[in-house]
Amino acid sequence: MKIAVPSPLKKKIPSEGKKKRVIVIAGPTGVGKTKLSLSVAQAIGGEVISADSMQVYRDMDIGTAKASPEERALIAHHLIDICDIDEPFNVAEFYKCCQESLRDITSRENVPLVVGGSGFYIHALLYGPPAGPPSLPDVRDQLDRQMRDMGPEVLYERLQLLDPDYACTISERDRHKIIRALEIIALSDQKVSDFPKSDRLIEQDYDFRCWFLYCSRENLYSRIEKRCDEMIRLGFLDEVRQLDQRGLRINPSASQAIGYRQALQYLSSPQTEADYLAFISLFKKVSRHYAKRQFTWFRKEPLFRWLNIEEHTPAHLQELILQDFEQGD
Repeated sequence: MKIAVPSPLKKKIPSEGKKKRVIVIAGPTGVGKTKLSLSVAQAIGGEVISADSMQVYRDMDIGTAKASPEERALIAHHLIDICDIDEPFNVAEFYKCCQESLRDITSRENVPLVVGGSGFYIHALLYGPPAGPPSLPDVRDQLDRQMRDMGPEVLYERLQLLDPDYACTISERDRHKIIRALEIIALSDQKVSDFPKSDRLIEQDYDFRCWFLYCSRENLYSRIEKRCDEMIRLGFLDEVRQLDQRGLRINPSASQAIGYRQALQYLSSPQTEADYLAFISLFKKVSRHYAKRQFTWFRKEPLFRWLNIEEHTPAHLQELILQDFEQGD
């Protein structure tokens, strides 16, 4: 199978004046973003900003494939381990924290590298956070309780009645989006679909140099399945057990994260051998599906140039990114 790749010629965006350049390295899960970003950061005096919606949580380590403590000691990392598992975190908070990190890094004349696979977060960095009123703890807590007590199906049906146009773009499994949509409606008395969508770059003091790493689907799926096996070998289920004791299930975002949701389901089962094998199979399946969605998302992002990791050595990938950073126009 071949993956349709957007033409790189359409991805070239001119730099603007003397704006400070920021390298953005995105790609599907398991493609090797972390390893490449570390080598680029070492070569250029860079610091990494994580664009992963789950790496913000302390102790969600194995299942989110965080950079190791040794790697983080070598290269400064930002937006990792900044929240406890019972604390909410959303795209608006990511945007605020990311802007703070960009200012901090560039003030020291270092180079920011934004690295991750969360298309929603990276889109917000480039185009601004989604429109809508800021979250209110009382309203959010009430909706969280309703989600726990009544289930996502009931709240999704409510959203279908209040904003059918937006509801058709998500599913009843998108718990965080359902809650946020109902919160926006409650606070603004407007439909989510009435708010304008961000499709123009916001004016910033940065020139984003954006790259999307990819490889053939067969290779990627093999890498993903091996990584799932390695996570389990490293103690992923024990990690989820400990997080479960500290409130993982009541976090509407973290409890639905890839792997964590499936692990929680397994831990709630009789945990027979058949249950275990079903968990492993489902873990790999949802990870593959997530990678497929990442391809779909970034095909729509015009700033990104695509790099096939099968066509370049790691050293050449690094060279391409650094040459563009130094000489790109």
